Amino acid sequence: MNEHTTQHPVFDAHLHIIDPRFPLIPNDGYLPPAFTVDQYRERVGGLCVRGGAVVSGSFQGLDQSYLLDALSRLGPAYVGVTQVPATVTDEEITDLDAAGVRAVRFNVRRGGSASLDELDRLARRVHDVAGWHSELYIDARTLPDVASNLAALPAVSVDHLGLHRDGLPHLLRLVEQGVKVKATGFGRVDLDPADVMTAIVKTDPAALMVGTDLPSTRARRPFSDEDFTLVAETVGGEHLDAVLWGNAAAFYRLPGNS
Repeated sequence: MNEHTTQHPVFDAHLHIIDPRFPLIPNDGYLPPAFTVDQYRERVGGLCVRGGAVVSGSFQGLDQSYLLDALSRLGPAYVGVTQVPATVTDEEITDLDAAGVRAVRFNVRRGGSASLDELDRLARRVHDVAGWHSELYIDARTLPDVASNLAALPAVSVDHLGLHRDGLPHLLRLVEQGVKVKATGFGRVDLDPADVMTAIVKTDPAALMVGTDLPSTRARRPFSDEDFTLVAETVGGEHLDAVLWGNAAAFYRLPGNS
């Protein structure tokens, strides 16, 4: 880690907790190894991580038990990004919100979540009921298929820099319309992270958020501390505090930051 980076608090906008005490569903035959709250804390102990977003993966389906446990153990600086069915009730949304959930995820890439056919109605309903935003794990090359829907939604983010370099023009058009982007998963993308981060910050410096993507399930390589160094070197001093903390803290509505 760059010494300069460690002086800045980090909101880890994308992490997974995998606790075998709770239900896990194989996805395409893959079942991830355990990565518990204790393992996460140990891994980021030297990174100045002060909060974050626990994101439900395809292998967790619609289970909420692991997420509620993780949030209770991580504390109030951590929030949840969950997957819920289109049939979720207002009461269930409200209960999850009270436990710290702040967003619904649409896992277009791997499945396990509500479908894109349900995106508009579900995204609007969770926002109306609890102020949640929507997050998409999607290849940016396919964004033209849903761009008009996404741009019309109240609040949206896209995971892992949109995954592929050829999707960058589509991603940037959405950034111009207020969509946020996570600089995460550098070991799973087909692009130059520095080039994409530079383009996003040039378009809207408030759009970029950073995260570890730990434990980097199925990625070609796991998260490295040097990924945060690359963020710091690419973003530079003017916008670094916002990218490492402020943008995500506001987007996830942490107390005192919204």
